[in-house]
Amino acid sequence: MPAQIALGLEYDGGAFSGWQRQSHQPSVQSELEAALSQVADHPVRTVGAGRTDAGVHATGQVASFQTANARPMRAWCDGVNALTSAGVKVRWARAVDADFNARFSAIARRYIYLYRIDEGRSPLGDPFTWRSPPLDAEAMRRAAQALLGEQDFTSFRAAGCQSKSPCREVRRIDVRSVANLVVLDIEANAFVLRMVRNIAGALAQVGRGERAGSWIAECLQAKDRALIGKTAPPHGLYLVHVSYPGKGFPPGGPPPLLAASGI
Repeated sequence: MPAQIALGLEYDGGAFSGWQRQSHQPSVQSELEAALSQVADHPVRTVGAGRTDAGVHATGQVASFQTANARPMRAWCDGVNALTSAGVKVRWARAVDADFNARFSAIARRYIYLYRIDEGRSPLGDPFTWRSPPLDAEAMRRAAQALLGEQDFTSFRAAGCQSKSPCREVRRIDVRSVANLVVLDIEANAFVLRMVRNIAGALAQVGRGERAGSWIAECLQAKDRALIGKTAPPHGLYLVHVSYPGKGFPPGGPPPLLAASGI
C-alpha cells in the first residue's frame, strides 16, 4: 500500500522561479520532485502547503507525496539533500495518514517580512530583506490591526488571482523593530495571491509617514487594488510555519538574519 510522507523544507527563493513546477524555469517543486524520484526509484509528484512566488524564501514550507517504496525517514532527508542544489534543503520527514495533503490539511500559514533599515547596499542583506529608509514600526503595528479577522482582501490581492473568494481570516499580525530590521509577522488561515507583499508595501507607506494609519482600514473597505500602490519585493518575504491539527511537526525557524539578531 502506498505510504504518504510529509517533508519540512527551507529554501532560498532567489535561486528559483517560485515553488510551483514550470516547464522552462527552475522551481523548488521541480528540483524536489527530481530528487525524490531518484530516492524513491519511481516518479514522484508533490503538493506544497504554500505556492510561494519567485524570490520568496521559506524556512517552514511543508510538502507531501506518495511512494510505493519504503524508506527510513532519514533516508528521504539525506537522499534528497545529496541530490538537490544548495538552495533547497529537506529539514525533516514524517510518515502521515493516507488522506494528508500538505495544502488542504493546513489550518494556518505564517509569514515574516523583513525590512532592513540601511542607506547602503549589502551583498548579504539585499537578497534577503527589503532595504528601506527609517520606518515607524509602532505606527505600522497600529495600522495593521485593521486587517485582523475574517475580511475581504480584494484591495490586497493581485490581478490574476484564481481564488474563488477574496475573503481570508488574519489571526495574528504584528510589526516590531529588531536591531536594524523591522519585522512584519502575519498568520492567516490562507492568503490570496501576493496578499502579504501587498500588505507589506502598504504598511511601508505608513511607516515612512506618507500615509495616515487609518489609510489601511480605508483601503480594506474600498476593495480596490489600485489604491495601495506598489507590491513589496519578494526577497523580504519568508514562509516560516504551516499549522496542522494534531501533527506535531517540527516548527519552522525564523529567517537567518532575524535569528542572528537574537530573536
